[in-house]
Amino acid sequence: MRVALGSDEAASLVDEVRTHLETMGHEVMVVADGAPWPDAGRQVGEAVASGRADRGVVCCWTGTGVSIAANKVTGVRAALCTDAETARGARRWNDANVLALGVRLTSAEVAAEMLEAFLATPADAGEAETLRRLVP
Repeated sequence: MRVALGSDEAASLVDEVRTHLETMGHEVMVVADGAPWPDAGRQVGEAVASGRADRGVVCCWTGTGVSIAANKVTGVRAALCTDAETARGARRWNDANVLALGVRLTSAEVAAEMLEAFLATPADAGEAETLRRLVP
């Protein structure tokens, strides 16, 4: 799977995320590295919406700003998650295609669990279709 990665700052968590994605066998496209958070969110969102990436991961201090910015891109469903079950549910019930992480409170271990859940969980076809009808 091709995963777009973006962050507004150099942080050890971002390095850990990239390493874990590569270890899982995914191709990582770094599309924003130290860009202001609105640009980082938008750039990851555009990579996913355009099809250049299958999924995206975006990070900032809290994860809130980049998730809002990514969600401004048509076709993006970014979810700010704090644990694996939330990431799994975001994929299953909301067909989320961008995972937002906060570097302030997310440990490398929890990030790895979220990445694994987010990338391995398929969207529920019925839920995804309902979402596409309601939210363009």
